[in-house]
Amino acid sequence: MTRRCEITGKGPLVGNNVSHANNKTKRRFLPNLQEASFFSSGLKKNISVTSSTSGIRTIEHKGGIDNYLLGTSAAKLLTANLRKARKQLVAKIGAKAPSPKKPPRAKVVKKHKAKKAA
Repeated sequence: MTRRCEITGKGPLVGNNVSHANNKTKRRFLPNLQEASFFSSGLKKNISVTSSTSGIRTIEHKGGIDNYLLGTSAAKLLTANLRKARKQLVAKIGAKAPSPKKPPRAKVVKKHKAKKAA
């Protein structure tokens, strides 16, 4: 099993343990990986994913696994498991892009009043 997030692509990093005497020894920083399963309402089944906690929050932020898969291109960071699920999802419900959560905000222009010289 590779220690890599299927959603964000995060993997192990390399660094040093530094002692009080400033001795340095190599160590690895592993990502916080969790086994999570998300229910796909389009496929009517659970999709199991090995993801970091930030990847789980990303899926929840996008509105679920269906919106995440439809909003992500098949070639971008998707593992074989997720590419297969995306292909099944597109075949079943079509390739609709997810609707945006909020409309873009209009820019507020403040007008400065010129002071009159007395």
